[in-house]
Amino acid sequence: MRKFLILLSLAFGLMASAKAATDTKASIDVKAPQVYLKDLNTGDILLEKNADQKMVPSSMSKIITAYLVFERLKSGDVKLDDTFHVSEYAWGKQGSKTFLPVNAKVSVEDLLKGVIVQSGNDACIVLAEGLSGTEAAFADEATQKAHEMGATNSTFLNSTGWPDEGHLTTAKDLAIIAERTIRDFPKEYEKYYALKEFTFNNIKQGNRNTLLYKNIGADGMKTGHTDSGGYGIVVSAKQGDRRLILVINGLPSSKDRDAEATALINWGFNFWKNYKIFGKGDVVEVADVWSGTEKSVPLVASKDISFTIPRSQRKYLEVKIVYDSPVAAPLKAGDKVGIIEVTEPEKGVYKIPLHAGKDVKMASFFNRINNSIHYLLYGKHGS
Repeated sequence: MRKFLILLSLAFGLMASAKAATDTKASIDVKAPQVYLKDLNTGDILLEKNADQKMVPSSMSKIITAYLVFERLKSGDVKLDDTFHVSEYAWGKQGSKTFLPVNAKVSVEDLLKGVIVQSGNDACIVLAEGLSGTEAAFADEATQKAHEMGATNSTFLNSTGWPDEGHLTTAKDLAIIAERTIRDFPKEYEKYYALKEFTFNNIKQGNRNTLLYKNIGADGMKTGHTDSGGYGIVVSAKQGDRRLILVINGLPSSKDRDAEATALINWGFNFWKNYKIFGKGDVVEVADVWSGTEKSVPLVASKDISFTIPRSQRKYLEVKIVYDSPVAAPLKAGDKVGIIEVTEPEKGVYKIPLHAGKDVKMASFFNRINNSIHYLLYGKHGS
């Protein structure tokens, strides 16, 4: 048998090239000490800067608090109209507030809105105490949940993001939590994170995420600011069928934060584009079969294969199909018979399994002998 290799040039202009031109390099100047930008559709990382560096997340911590609430709602442990008691400790917490009256009973839904829209520290603590008994116990659950998600560099010591030595996470970890929120609770995310204002106790407050008011597709998630952490934000934005998640932190002012986040989101959508090479189950090639009841078998992609690359670099994306030809029977649909190799500019080679698209049984003994003779004489299977 011989190794069969195909170099593809797809309709949208994929071609082979040894190296991308230097003037197409994907780069942008950023001021934030920590940055992480990801395309949620393809999973490609568009930009990272100190993304695994531990940092003070401030109120961006509140996305894990909201996640745990969504989880309890989904399990049925609590309902939106359940009420929790406002303790004196929660009521007296400083910083951003929902202005909950002490000893009042407040619904879970109002508390959620207070956390997400108003960044209310009091609302966070009431939820933490109502769900876990104490804020410390809730924080332990938040840390455990983050680690289960893969956000293993995170330690949460409270529900609010209030400065507390050892309360740390990373830009990448916050992006992981944000992505899980969107994937695990899409309806809840859409319902609460895009709210632009919330009125409680006759006090109307606008969402602190000012990117919601800009025409860049932002529909969440959470800002943060403390003296020790600087100004940061977790952003999710959607344009067309693409969604980006951005985390930045450590900027000196809210103006710098908003300007940098806006620039990075626009850069992510305008400079980069998603290219779909094959969809799951697409026929990539039709291969000859050795000693089978069928002369050929379709070879199909094992999953969707899409990449996010700079628009100017699409012509440098290289696709190879590699398999042993002819393919030996018997075959079961889904058997791995080769690989699809995709070389992405500046990132390297990705290998994706290539599968048989249908069952092919082994031919009879007489037909296998006949096929062997034809292959030896003519280099192809018999008819």
